Amino acid sequence: MGGIFLRNGRGNICLFLLVIFAGIILGGFIGEYLGKLPFLTWLKFGRELGLTQPLILDIGFLKLTFALTIKFTLGGIIGLIIAIFAYRKL
Repeated sequence: MGGIFLRNGRGNICLFLLVIFAGIILGGFIGEYLGKLPFLTWLKFGRELGLTQPLILDIGFLKLTFALTIKFTLGGIIGLIIAIFAYRKL
């Protein structure tokens, strides 16, 4: 992974991850809200992966609840691709 996305393996991994997460979040946000327009509904198409019901661990004196869901949409994927190109230009 390092050689493909990080320039000659010397790039800053923290900056790379920040740009990628920002692209995914921004793309998902834009896809969710622009997807309300009739001609851009395709931006909201996607899949939600994860635990549909929270996992509860009750050990008497402590009760823990775990849940994780990730929503992949076309808007988020487009944001990811744009973020990768933007990082390569940095």
